[in-house]
Amino acid sequence: MPVSTDNLMLLQTECGEVTSLARSCWVAAVFSQRSPAKQTPNEDATIAIPLSEETAVFAIADGCGGMRGGEQASSIALECLAEAVDRRRESPNDLRAAILDGIEFANQKIADLKIGAACTIAVAEFHRGTIRTYHVGDSMILLTSNRGTLRHQSICHSPVGFAVESGFLEPSQAMHHEERHIVSNVVGSASMRIEIGPTMVMSPRDTLLIASDGLFDNLLTEEVVETIRKGRLATSLQSLTRFALQRMCEDSDQPSKPDDLSVIAIRRSH
Repeated sequence: MPVSTDNLMLLQTECGEVTSLARSCWVAAVFSQRSPAKQTPNEDATIAIPLSEETAVFAIADGCGGMRGGEQASSIALECLAEAVDRRRESPNDLRAAILDGIEFANQKIADLKIGAACTIAVAEFHRGTIRTYHVGDSMILLTSNRGTLRHQSICHSPVGFAVESGFLEPSQAMHHEERHIVSNVVGSASMRIEIGPTMVMSPRDTLLIASDGLFDNLLTEEVVETIRKGRLATSLQSLTRFALQRMCEDSDQPSKPDDLSVIAIRRSH
């Protein structure tokens, strides 16, 4: 598995294998691959921005399928985020403002294309073992312990996602719902809103996961947690993405929705 030592890692083309990135306080593993059911470009984009040994920002943007410019929108979103964060490289206490500025600038820049392009985005900042999350749309963020306790899971900005959160739909029912693809909040919209998650301290064996909807449209949350919670991070992520891609190609009663797939997993190094 290749290891990146670049200060900025942007994966927005076909990758297809797990890439690892590490500093003294954290380790991350990244995967991105286009849908096995299409030949067009991957509309997901992933980024890891190491700011220091103690601080980093991670994000996934997912271009909205069925709309023009999905690949362009996801790339713009992460480029704007990277520019805003890089300007505050020496000030980790300003990361919240930088991330919000980056997403808002991306929203305007994508809207200015005037082609109907849009994307979702999910972001996590890491600083000395403390994390904070941000998201727009249905790309998911979760934090799990090594024992499988789900410490945090973001709420998808979609009618189906809100129905699950309200208890009107079971997660297993939601995965088969005919309107699961509808997203109610996207980057590139005049009505975009950014949801900021709680500030949380990661335990040494916790795993933070960011994923495009290609993961959770094919695997139940329990399956994701059980696969990613233990073992070497890169190996666990490789098992998880293989599991999801296999499910996409199955013809069975299990959820199966071929889609672009991008996942970032992060742990504390100590």
